[in-house]
Amino acid sequence: MFANTKYIKLSALLLMAVMIFTFSACGSSTSESNSQTQAATSAETKAENSQNETTANTEESVTKPVTEAVAESESNNAKTLVVYFSATGTTKGVAEQIASLTSADTYEILAAQPYTTEDLNWNDKNSRTTKEQNDKSVRPEIGSDKVPLDGYSTVFIGYPIWWGEEPRIMDTFVEGYDFSGKTVIPFCTSGGSGIGSSGSNLETNAGSGKWLEGERLSSSSDIEGWINGLGLNIGNNG
Repeated sequence: MFANTKYIKLSALLLMAVMIFTFSACGSSTSESNSQTQAATSAETKAENSQNETTANTEESVTKPVTEAVAESESNNAKTLVVYFSATGTTKGVAEQIASLTSADTYEILAAQPYTTEDLNWNDKNSRTTKEQNDKSVRPEIGSDKVPLDGYSTVFIGYPIWWGEEPRIMDTFVEGYDFSGKTVIPFCTSGGSGIGSSGSNLETNAGSGKWLEGERLSSSSDIEGWINGLGLNIGNNG
């Protein structure tokens, strides 16, 4: 009987030892698993943070120069203005070429009372333009909104030649603005006449600004060469 009792106690002790060993192993495995999970999570977090930092640095290195370039481009565009009056579209075409070559803004002078084909008939002594050009005091009304000249250091002014001179509406324009501190370059279009005294007439009527000698141009003229010859640091030529 004592032998059986000893056997039972021994078996119980062995069973308890096995259970303690099993629990210890499970606890160790769980702890090791948790450590591995934490390590993996930490590594993943560091990798993600590193990637985000790299992406942010990349975006900054790309975005900053582009933003500065746009601001610089806008600043350059604001320095040059091409003003033009075009009754038939010829002067407009030349003005747009100048604006493209100099990265300039444009402003079209529109007559409050548009000119018709009959108005432009120079063979008719009673046509509107004939009467206007024969009277130097006439100042046709401008229909387009005024353009602010602040911020522009260079202004090109284009127009057709009518009866050997600038259209009277151009006198209306220059008399309505202050060109102080600005370089003004007149240009004209014509079927045969040169710029004549039109540039000096406008300079006198404006009464301000530094006016350069003007030029007669056409769509086939070397406009870029003419602009480069002006010696101005503007637009694409700067």
